[in-house]
Parts: sequence; structure tokens; C-alpha cells
Amino acid sequence: MKNLLLSNSFKKLVSFLLLTFAYTNLSAQQSVSDVEMADAMRANGMIYVVVAVAAIAMIGLLAYVFATDRKIARIEKELKDK
Repeated sequence: MKNLLLSNSFKKLVSFLLLTFAYTNLSAQQSVSDVEMADAMRANGMIYVVVAVAAIAMIGLLAYVFATDRKIARIEKELKDK
């Protein structure tokens, strides 16, 4: 049962990451030189702050989703055992 849970979680994670990267690739079709704000942030070095905040937010969301998934799986198992 634990292997099944790990494989389902792994499949969900891989699917999520693939969809996220596909969306990022599709939304990145705009020319980078057209965005003045991005040029200014890159020049000031602030782009790294933006990337770090976005990464922390994504990690937090993923942790929340996996914790919730584990809790739901545990509750479903308890209900099934009764």
C-alpha cells in the first residue's frame, strides 16, 4: 500500500512539474527585450529576489498539497479499516 501511495504521489508530482514547465515555455514566447521592467530588475540584481520568492511560494504550495494528500489518505485508510 505504501508503494502505491508513493507511486501516486510521484506521478502527481511529475505531472505537476511537466505541466508547469510546459506553461512556462508557452508563456515565455514574448520577446524578453520588450519587457523594460525585467531589464531594470536584471540590471539591479533584483530578479534573483523575485525568483527566490516564487520558488519559496511553489515549495510551500507543494508541501501543503502533499501534507493534505497524506492526511486524506490516512483518513480514508481509517474509514476503510472500520
